Amino acid sequence: MNYRRKTEIWKTVDWWTILLYVILIVAGWFSICGASYEFDNVGLFDPSGRPGSQLIWMGLSFGLIFVILMLESEFYDVFAYLIYAAIIVLLIATIFLAPNIKGSHSWLVLGPIRLQPAEFAKFATALAVAKVMNTYGFKLTTPKNFILVLTLIFLPMVCILLQQETGSALVYLAFFLMLYREGMSGYILLAGVCAVIFFVTSMKFSDVTVGATALGELLVSSMILLITVILVQVERKDTRAVQIMLAATAVAFLGGYVASFFVPVDYSWISMGLVLLIACYLIFLSVRNWVWHYVLIAVFALGSLAFMYSVDYVFTDILEPHQQVRIKVSLGLEDDPSGAGYNVNQSKIAIGSGGLSGKGFLNGTQTKLKYVPEQDTDFIFCTVGEEQGFVGASIVLLLFAVLILRLIALAERQSSTFNRVYGYSVASIFFFHLVINIGMVTGLTPVIGIPLPFFSYGGSSLWGFTILLFIFLRLDASRRER
Repeated sequence: MNYRRKTEIWKTVDWWTILLYVILIVAGWFSICGASYEFDNVGLFDPSGRPGSQLIWMGLSFGLIFVILMLESEFYDVFAYLIYAAIIVLLIATIFLAPNIKGSHSWLVLGPIRLQPAEFAKFATALAVAKVMNTYGFKLTTPKNFILVLTLIFLPMVCILLQQETGSALVYLAFFLMLYREGMSGYILLAGVCAVIFFVTSMKFSDVTVGATALGELLVSSMILLITVILVQVERKDTRAVQIMLAATAVAFLGGYVASFFVPVDYSWISMGLVLLIACYLIFLSVRNWVWHYVLIAVFALGSLAFMYSVDYVFTDILEPHQQVRIKVSLGLEDDPSGAGYNVNQSKIAIGSGGLSGKGFLNGTQTKLKYVPEQDTDFIFCTVGEEQGFVGASIVLLLFAVLILRLIALAERQSSTFNRVYGYSVASIFFFHLVINIGMVTGLTPVIGIPLPFFSYGGSSLWGFTILLFIFLRLDASRRER
């Protein structure tokens, strides 16, 4: 890059996004101070304390930003695969070399410094996926290409799962939001959303019966029926097929209701039997009319039914005991205020105690008395709620919303597939972290240990998000360089 282009970068880079970044990391530092500062111990700027240590990482981040922006934008395209391969090797090495820290092997200890490679794997994966999808003639709808992209996404995810770091691994599901923007079938995204809804419903009502009816199975199978009918209507506008399905549903339920006066009837079996009949009918329509959308809908219905029956096996035989307890507590199936539910209960108390305007900087009683575990990392948002109140917490959420919307706007204006795919990957990752972390702290989602970008304490987290963001800003700046 010549001298003129080195100076031009400061004119073409998106300063609004940089301003949001600075505001968020500064607000994050004040939150870390509120969560970890002790009046009778080290000072705010003492490097031996967490606020001082985070300040050092913040200073180093600006040096890292300078390096990222000074590199040629083509560097990230040319070396995308090499960066990805290096990170994968590092993730595999971490499985065997990292010590056991709180049940996971995800931290490499280098003297006084601890690094978590999983935080850096996000931008490496985004680069590799963008590189593949920027290939000439690439079409995501081709099975071979789709499998290749999924392999790039799931490989680091599996490595991180082997490190016993479930939360960091689940972040890679955010890439499906980007894939949907780039042409992935909506059926896949719908299947993912439905899987979550079906899992929660099955677990929530697994032991509930109404008369002879298993309520959980009835609700899930009824939702499958409803979604199936809607999909047929949306895809082909085939009112006759929809009318037949609705009539069959009405007859089945009315017949079951009448029969229940004479013999106990399990409505869930009627509903599930109807799903099977409708699936067979859709396959018949598909073969007769050569409309393959009907087959896809039938596969969705049958797969959903099979998934419903697999929920119990997945929950009891695949998930770890502590994960089972967290899910049960989140769904209200168990009350464990001194165990798995302790973090969330204390977090909600801290947020609620902040009221409208909060208790003020360094005045949070819950945080000062260390009632909330991990209050300067995964549960940092409770410090924001207690010290800054509803107003401060809302402002933080608004800043994140503006950042994500800004990233989407920047991604949409890219002329290069590489830049656009990477930009949407960045926006998706930030969105996933924000939703899951806030949901976790407020008790809406299970506790899976995922940091809040720019707020949670940690050099690896801060650097990982900084690299992720500023590579995209460098790519965006090159859009107007040439």
